[in-house]
Amino acid sequence: MGCGKKDDFKGKSCVCEVVRAIKDIQDNAEDVCECPSNCFLEPLGAISPSNRKRHKRPDTRVFTLKTADGSPFHAFFTGNDCACVSIFFRVEEVFDNCCAVLRVLEPVNRKEGPDKTVNLADDCCIDLRKVCEVDYFRSTNDCVTVDLTCFCAVQCIADVDLDVCED
Repeated sequence: MGCGKKDDFKGKSCVCEVVRAIKDIQDNAEDVCECPSNCFLEPLGAISPSNRKRHKRPDTRVFTLKTADGSPFHAFFTGNDCACVSIFFRVEEVFDNCCAVLRVLEPVNRKEGPDKTVNLADDCCIDLRKVCEVDYFRSTNDCVTVDLTCFCAVQCIADVDLDVCED
């Protein structure tokens, strides 16, 4: 039922396959020419390699998802008094029929002061103009479980090191 087209869904979802590929790339992170933000680009670190923090290897491919109407999917995170909505995610697990656990990433702007959180929300909606202010991401302790067949697009943003613990 991807993108609201029940007849087109035959048990596969391109968004699901891309998120599975991101998970595989994250799991096989190493120290890369295609579209510089192609979600299938390997190894992890190939997207935005100049943005590496303290010369550590990236452990996360940051991405966004779009719903059937073209709007960015968003989720809430805690621990910030003025901004608590993000459209940026890290895949933690993919399971069953294209379900996934996504870690919500906090959008940060380093130019506005010491790691200022970017408030993406404007009353009821995501303010797309504020997305351009984001230049880094912080890991949160908030996750959301989603059905990946409900999304129409996935866009990879950057490969970053978030010091996320792996089992």
